[in-house]
Amino acid sequence: MKTSQTILYTLRDAPADAVIASHQLMIRAGFIKKLANGLYTYLPFGLRSFRKVENIIREELDRAGCSEIKPTVVIPGDLWKESGRWETMGGEMLRVQTRGGQDMVVSPTAEEAFTALFRDMLTSYKQMPVIPYQINTKYRDEIRPRYGVMRGREFVMMDAYSFDADAKSLDESYERVAAAYHRIFKRLGLSIIPVKADTGAMGGSGSEEFMVESSIGDNTLVLCPKCGYAANVEKASCKPDVALDINGKMQVKTDKPIEKVSCPGVETIAQMEDFFKMSGRQFIKVLIYKVFNCALDLHNAPGGKSFKSVKENASAYYPVSFFAVAIRGDLDVNETKLAAVLKASGVELAQEDEVISYSGAPHGFVGPVGLTKLPLLADESVMKLCEDGSFEVYLHDTVTGGGEAAVDNMHVEPGRDFVPFMTADVRTVKEGDCCCECGEKLYTKKGNELGHIFKLGTKYTKSMNMTYLDINGKLQTPLMGCYGIGLDRTLASIVEEHHDENGIVWTMSTAPYQVVIVPIKYDGQMKEVADRLYDELGKAGIEVLLDDRNERPGVKFKDMDLIGIPVRIVVGEKNLPNVEIKLRAGNESELVPVEAASEKTASIVREALAKLND
Repeated sequence: MKTSQTILYTLRDAPADAVIASHQLMIRAGFIKKLANGLYTYLPFGLRSFRKVENIIREELDRAGCSEIKPTVVIPGDLWKESGRWETMGGEMLRVQTRGGQDMVVSPTAEEAFTALFRDMLTSYKQMPVIPYQINTKYRDEIRPRYGVMRGREFVMMDAYSFDADAKSLDESYERVAAAYHRIFKRLGLSIIPVKADTGAMGGSGSEEFMVESSIGDNTLVLCPKCGYAANVEKASCKPDVALDINGKMQVKTDKPIEKVSCPGVETIAQMEDFFKMSGRQFIKVLIYKVFNCALDLHNAPGGKSFKSVKENASAYYPVSFFAVAIRGDLDVNETKLAAVLKASGVELAQEDEVISYSGAPHGFVGPVGLTKLPLLADESVMKLCEDGSFEVYLHDTVTGGGEAAVDNMHVEPGRDFVPFMTADVRTVKEGDCCCECGEKLYTKKGNELGHIFKLGTKYTKSMNMTYLDINGKLQTPLMGCYGIGLDRTLASIVEEHHDENGIVWTMSTAPYQVVIVPIKYDGQMKEVADRLYDELGKAGIEVLLDDRNERPGVKFKDMDLIGIPVRIVVGEKNLPNVEIKLRAGNESELVPVEAASEKTASIVREALAKLND
């Protein structure tokens, strides 16, 4: 391709709303152009790099035995009503209606569509496992689209869904796709951190995210430097720690009765530490949460009969319920973990009037003793329910809210003075907590998610009545896995990892062109040599761009550094019969005879690709 035949559109400065490197450089280099908030158009150079990412994903999935299909982007809303997510997915789902009044969804994800497509096709165990996938446009109505294509409203996703007859087969499909992910990201030149993750709105059990480190990452990664444990903070667990008192001694069980203490204005843990002269580890704080679409059975829970339940497709849930959560005073509740434990679509702190209604006390004075209007969940920093039905208690002789305004309770004994409806790990893991695997101190870093894999189990196949005949001729429900990669975000992440002060430094596998030929002046002998090299490299299968613009050499060099093409050949009158070969990622250039330049350049390209593909 010659620059005179394509659209080369570069800018000296990035727009004011571009605050991260990939957004700034992709705009300045003419890879993308903003059409509206969260909506970007790929220009020719950007589309070429985008297609490279797409093709690598496609090649590796095909190699792993997956099969590509092309579903529609617009999906009947009835499918989402079947699965139960029509009401629970949230405001980011774009709902539309046909002129006949039929509800439709502009696809934010494709579990429902794939289940509907394959439930009539896969009717026997002999037809499984299969892993169909699509590379298709999605839309999510992000509240705050930002960072260019890193978080847009319209984007392209690869979605794969495995259908398996049993758990062993699902495990094999899951591992097969996970291995393909590792090959994909290696070929793209990305340094990936696989982490354990929450399944979120997709549901299911096993889940792993493929992250890249990023200072502007939406995710906090919790990592162990010793054993390699890695998890998203939304999923991370840590080794239980001993709650010592202010003197560094073990807390001891007390026989003292509860003592009510008047403490007006003492609402926060810091204020309690000062007032009681005790460590925050000796307190229990209780928070009231409003819970959405809880799928637990709450009939026998305190206050459970007051919550209205709804039954859809043989599954019951509570559109709105309330829970009290007791946790050690120095810790924070992880709301994502809490929602997962409660099998809910989301949770939020209750409003002050709701807190008083359910607990009898304003925020800051809620305690675990005497709660009867709602179920109590105790974090495992407080106590843990054992298999035999007994409790292992970790806090003793504690201070809690008194259940009335301006009053706290002293000498509270968990298990004696209150018994929770359930216990679970809902604490937020912090840097410095101990690894749950080896006990080493954990550290954190920011990251962005590029890919996510789930073991969905029967979440969608059961709700959407997908069945097959097993080897004995009996009807069974197939198991599903879900696997996604965001192509736009992946492309932006390559730029985030591979750039310098002059522009993008593309990996050889993702560059719009592998080589650019820059004649100092596209005229006379320089033109003849540039055209010769252009033809030779093209015949050798090298993707080459010829900068035939009538521009000053400095402008051409600056543009090509910004665009980031890996290899540059400069044809200058002073150096002929030699040409200058320079790698974008290096500082040194080399003079090479014209006769050897094409072969040497092709060798550089092939060696770089071989290293990525190894």
